[in-house]
Amino acid sequence: MMANGFPLKNCRAVITGASSGLGAEFARQLAPQAASLVLVARRADALEAVKHELSGFPAEIFCCVADLATDAGRNSLLAFLDGHDLKPNLLINNAGMGDYGSFTSSTAEKTRTQIELNITALTMLTHAVLPRMERPGGVLNVSSLASTLPMPDLAVYAASKAYVTSFSESLAVELAPQNITVTCVCPGPTPTNFSKTAKREDGTDTNREGQGLLRIPPQRVVAVALAALQRGCPCVFPGAGVAIAARLFRVMPRGLMRALLRWRHGKE
Repeated sequence: MMANGFPLKNCRAVITGASSGLGAEFARQLAPQAASLVLVARRADALEAVKHELSGFPAEIFCCVADLATDAGRNSLLAFLDGHDLKPNLLINNAGMGDYGSFTSSTAEKTRTQIELNITALTMLTHAVLPRMERPGGVLNVSSLASTLPMPDLAVYAASKAYVTSFSESLAVELAPQNITVTCVCPGPTPTNFSKTAKREDGTDTNREGQGLLRIPPQRVVAVALAALQRGCPCVFPGAGVAIAARLFRVMPRGLMRALLRWRHGKE
């Protein structure tokens, strides 16, 4: 049974990873109906560019520069909210990153940053913002189709997104009685800056065979995610191909999945 949906009209949203990609698109689609948006990312110039793009809409736009992969960055965002007396009722945890290549050849720094951003930041920001959140409230977490299966050469990313999906589904049940809607969106391959930042400095990439069948634009991902939040849907897979793939991956016998993963990995 789904919880009551979250009303977007006059919402006061915090959007992480808002300087580009899905984060910037969330801002674009919310700006016409939101009361205020707090855009959070590391790059001040990119945030200001998004703010300028949205200047014609009624929403009040705030930019907060913070590295959410660190305790200091997360604390600076909370201080920003408190210092500006901002009381959000919607948190969009979009910030995240990947790392293409084998786990053994990954750098400890990038692996740690992935975990800090994809898991720790999302978890601790949610924990800190919920007591500040006015009701009705909403939490929208960006996961991935990768959360439904192991992914060699993208192992930490897929595992971290499995955490996000499971965490979100748990909170959807816990927080429904408090009039807080939790939705998790699990897109497939989406044309954003993700692949650019996930590539290694030596150009190491991942096997993209078959991704074209599942690729949908950021505008569609965000529209589906916001519609799911409004309906109170705990988890959504944007696009028919992604939804079918997710269902298939979830029911596929693990032995068969392992065999397919070994075959695919051996082709690289």
